[in-house]
Amino acid sequence: MSRSEDPKLGLIRTLGALTRKVRTLFDARASEYGLTEARARLLLHLTQSGPLTQGELADAMDVEPPTMARLIDGMVTGGLVRREAVPGDRRQRHIVLTEAAQSQAEAVLVLTAQLRTEVLAGISEEDLAITHRVVCRMLDNVAKAGRS
Repeated sequence: MSRSEDPKLGLIRTLGALTRKVRTLFDARASEYGLTEARARLLLHLTQSGPLTQGELADAMDVEPPTMARLIDGMVTGGLVRREAVPGDRRQRHIVLTEAAQSQAEAVLVLTAQLRTEVLAGISEEDLAITHRVVCRMLDNVAKAGRS
């Protein structure tokens, strides 16, 4: 976005470009550890949240359930995660990190922190707080528009 461009016209395009570029950079860094962007994100979610169901992971990563099933199946085959019964609900399975995944999960945490530092460099805490509030409001607006 040029500095003279009307913010209402360029904001959505700029946010989209930012999202694509950050994901591309994250994917490139994750590949250094032999991970795809999707596998790295799944490890990140499980590391930060603990065991989640397949549905919860699909929601958290904003992917369709069949896509999540294929991703988890591949990670089970690779020995990175396992499915465990959810206490009190035999129909549900928690997705749990294996010991073999711990070093990759730690690497993803480190690369995420480094990426965050680089992307947010030179931006004041006040500006970050305002931006966060505005983007959250925009997400709420999108959710409301999707229900109407």
